[in-house]
Amino acid sequence: MSTIVILTTGGTIAMKRDEAAGGAVPTLHGSDFLAVLPPGLAELRVEEYCNLPSAHFTLDTLWGLRGRVAELLDEPEVDGVVVTHGTDVMEESAYLLDLTVPGEKPMVLTGAMRTASEIGYEGLANLIAAVRVAASPQARGLGAMVVMNDEIHAARFVTKTHTQSVDTFQSLFFGPLGRVDGDEVVIGQRVTRQVIPGDGLEPNVALIKLAVGVDDGFLRYAVEKGAKGVVIEALGGGRVPPWWMPTIRQAVEAGVAVVIASRCPSGRVRDGYGYEGAYHDLRRAGVLFAEGLNGQKARLKLMVVLKAAKDRSAIPQLWVG
Repeated sequence: MSTIVILTTGGTIAMKRDEAAGGAVPTLHGSDFLAVLPPGLAELRVEEYCNLPSAHFTLDTLWGLRGRVAELLDEPEVDGVVVTHGTDVMEESAYLLDLTVPGEKPMVLTGAMRTASEIGYEGLANLIAAVRVAASPQARGLGAMVVMNDEIHAARFVTKTHTQSVDTFQSLFFGPLGRVDGDEVVIGQRVTRQVIPGDGLEPNVALIKLAVGVDDGFLRYAVEKGAKGVVIEALGGGRVPPWWMPTIRQAVEAGVAVVIASRCPSGRVRDGYGYEGAYHDLRRAGVLFAEGLNGQKARLKLMVVLKAAKDRSAIPQLWVG
């Protein structure tokens, strides 16, 4: 039987309503989960990393979580790790694990959209499904995954799409990797992943979202304040207004790593347009492209790359893998 470690971090899955606080707060601990899980899933260990809403995570919290998961997976007797996590930044934690923790052992994140005080609390069902995936030989080599609502999603592609719905996590570009069907784990497609050996996160990376008619003030401010990198959620397949181009060129020339993502929820950053501010103009300016990563994941990847790069010339190769 597989040995799985459940590493708890808080989030809605661990919350109950507190009348004094006027709402739900972190309440449940790892021992509470262990007491209600059915026997026979796996040999289970439970460890509490923290008990926080994920909106309270800092970069130090995130990197520390990554470190603890890596340590657990290095233990020969451990076959996989399940992380219970708040849904607000779950996709970012999952992607950081996927990007920086090597190896074949499964890393599975799960949570809940309803608290343990609400009718329809799905936290226990999600946790059971997550343990089944982490214990499955089929999940080996798939990196980090998010398991919610019986669906198995690759960390690179999954995103939270709805503020309340239990099927909020979707992989819009490629769809889920598979499903948990009763006690069976069914994998329909596999993914490759890039792993960057890193030793931390460069915190000074800005994320800026474009909209119609917006000026370049936030970009100029980020560069003036010493940003090491900037991710721009551009329009469509990777386009910016023409009045942004001089500032983008200046930023690149000053040594700032500029990454172009899209504000669209799905699709790659790439197109055939040749006008000012479009893909080919940006490429000539020396920016990097996020491909299918959304803005928040591109920001995390750039933080990892900037910390790992020995010098500026190493950044493009680390970025594309």
